[in-house]
Amino acid sequence: MKIINTEHFAIQRKIVACKTSESWQNVPHVCYNYEPEVSAFYDTYKRVFSSRCVENKITFNTLMLKVITEGLKQAPVMNSHITYNHRFLRGRIDTFETVNISVPTILPNGEMMTLNLHDFQNRDLEEMTAYIKDINRRAAQSDLSESMYAVSFDNTMQNLRKGKIIETVTRLWGAYVGSSKVKHMRGKEKKAYKAIPESERLTLRDLEPGTITVSNIGSTYLQQHGATSLLEIVPPQVCAISVGAVQDKPVVTTDSRGRKNITVGKVLPMCIAFDHRALDFGEIVPFLKKLDEIFANPEVMLGWLPQTQTEGEEKDDRLHVVA
Repeated sequence: MKIINTEHFAIQRKIVACKTSESWQNVPHVCYNYEPEVSAFYDTYKRVFSSRCVENKITFNTLMLKVITEGLKQAPVMNSHITYNHRFLRGRIDTFETVNISVPTILPNGEMMTLNLHDFQNRDLEEMTAYIKDINRRAAQSDLSESMYAVSFDNTMQNLRKGKIIETVTRLWGAYVGSSKVKHMRGKEKKAYKAIPESERLTLRDLEPGTITVSNIGSTYLQQHGATSLLEIVPPQVCAISVGAVQDKPVVTTDSRGRKNITVGKVLPMCIAFDHRALDFGEIVPFLKKLDEIFANPEVMLGWLPQTQTEGEEKDDRLHVVA
């Protein structure tokens, strides 16, 4: 067979390969495909936010991060880390008050990096939008390889502190020896990069593992007609969620007389993967029920805006109706 290209793993691909391999080797996955009907929810989003200028636009992706955060408040154990020793059958689940969402993000140069969005549990949609805008700005100004090197080095040092000496040595060998050795800044170049204020570039805090991962597969291709069915959980997290694209599909509706009909509706496929060592399906149910409640009562999203802005937008809607 003719090889048309050979590319050795760069540091970003090394980290992804390491984490996903660890996930499928050690985590007993359960994946549930959730397909809510979101016609009213999606139409309300378009009505409430379509008039916004591009600079202040609240994306559907940001809205879904808010929806998921509200769901996690009803099922907080999904927002946890697990520690487990198979040899001694000892385990611990640490559930967090803060919701730090790991979000795989495609950068302007086409490369992918997972960013950690901190403290989303109490942020309104405006605050979420500003946070995402700022971290994307800093990501665009950061050196991807150097940022990922910092993550890799920190992870290696953590393994060393845990007594994983052999794993640490083999990682260092793979990083610095051979054709796949890691390239990173040195000397004056590194000193100049570190001199850039942290407010202008990504830091280790922006790249450390969050409490849960949310991947918006739908935003990468809005015209897709599929759904995620398998999704890796990034240890030590116990849950990962994939959000697909809103799609037109046949749905069953009930009219005022109780008769069922098949109509065209909008469905939002989501995949919820959880670690069976930490969770059973029953512990996911409160999350699903909260999302069902939100999709059935989409006006709740008005309460996720700053109060003064909400009042102004409601006034605009009333004027539109009168006209």
